[in-house]
Amino acid sequence: MAELHPLPEPGIARDWLATMLLIRRFEERAGEMYAKAKVGGFLHLAIGEEATIVGTARALRDSDYLVSTYRSHGHTLARGSEPGRVMAELFGREDGLCRGRGGSMHMFDLERRFMGGYGIVGGNLPLAAGMALRADYLGDDDVTVCTFGDGASNQGTFGETMNLAALWKLPVVFQVTNNQFGMGTALARHSAVTDLRLKGESFGVPGLSCDGMDVADTHAVMGEAICIAREERRPMLVEALTYRFRGHSMADPEEYRTKEQVEEWRARDPVETFGARLVEEGVVRAEEREALDSEALAAVDAAVAFADASPFPAPESLYDDVYVLGDLVRGWYSVDERSAGVHRGEDERRMARDAPEA
Repeated sequence: MAELHPLPEPGIARDWLATMLLIRRFEERAGEMYAKAKVGGFLHLAIGEEATIVGTARALRDSDYLVSTYRSHGHTLARGSEPGRVMAELFGREDGLCRGRGGSMHMFDLERRFMGGYGIVGGNLPLAAGMALRADYLGDDDVTVCTFGDGASNQGTFGETMNLAALWKLPVVFQVTNNQFGMGTALARHSAVTDLRLKGESFGVPGLSCDGMDVADTHAVMGEAICIAREERRPMLVEALTYRFRGHSMADPEEYRTKEQVEEWRARDPVETFGARLVEEGVVRAEEREALDSEALAAVDAAVAFADASPFPAPESLYDDVYVLGDLVRGWYSVDERSAGVHRGEDERRMARDAPEA
């Protein structure tokens, strides 16, 4: 593992700890809400990966782009999205970031340049290259950071995107979040090359590695890679070595790893170790550390209350934001048979508005 990096100034260090605590408490509560059937679909928690998330997000400028995977709640929060709107999205409610349409795996916040949340393994890689290509077209110095799991490094989109990014000299940093397992398959069983930072070199994408359990090391290495992408206009690959303490998803029985292995990694809990370091080096007092945790819990309590109070989307809004090419497309693009007579699905909102009151 990397040597211990110096801490940033106290205000920044406190922000890093506060954000990691918020992510930890949010994810824990999201798991509880899933068990209570408040959250539908799948739920992938990032408990244990907070240092990787925060170190990466804090190395970006506000104008840079961040692209995540389906394990994206923490990235959304680290970019500054309101916890209440993130929780409301998990609940499928109208006040969610995507009006309840995206759910856990498809978070999106354009205002904060968080570009998703993608359910397809490796599907975000070419999209990130496209965002970086936009920077070249416009001549600006925005950088795109794309995170993906170790399993996605075996997808065809990985090689294709590395090749194009290097060929076109795109300002993009690819971060492979190596949490040791592709779903339930250990790294050594799914990848012939286990030093994942090397996987881009044959395509012309140099690699770096960081300790994803150490927020300061992650920030330093990602900062270096982002600087190269921004100033030298060439892509970089960073491997963040980390570990998820929970299963791949809430439906994961975790039969592929031992409790002893999980406990070994839990001894390096990034939230606990960074908090302890700040106290040890006099950046915060023990009481301040506890207060930050209490604030995170209060924020999550408020987020759940906000999500619970938010309405479900109206049934007639089902076809909102479904796009076609206007007059270029002949015929109906959706049909709704829930009421008398077959009619255009896109007419559902108008029909609900014009229907006589019962």
